[in-house]
Amino acid sequence: MANSAMPNSTQASKNSFLYPRSRYRGTFTPEHLAFNANLQEFAQRVSYISALETGGKLSSEQAYEQVKSLWKQLERSKHSLGIGKAEPPGT
Repeated sequence: MANSAMPNSTQASKNSFLYPRSRYRGTFTPEHLAFNANLQEFAQRVSYISALETGGKLSSEQAYEQVKSLWKQLERSKHSLGIGKAEPPGT
């Protein structure tokens, strides 16, 4: 049974390396925390796309379209979480 824990530990280590997460330091709300996670994922994926385009694995147009799609997903996330909406007076 001890051997089955090793692949999970290795996978967790690999995920931590490939998808690093920084601590959230802003005003805590569940919505802000979720948006921060989405923003970090966006940044990581844009970094990968940029590296693929720089390395010749993606054309500039393909990279642009992928980043544009990711941006739209981030915007939808922002709107669905209510980030940036003015709070009603008195709250």
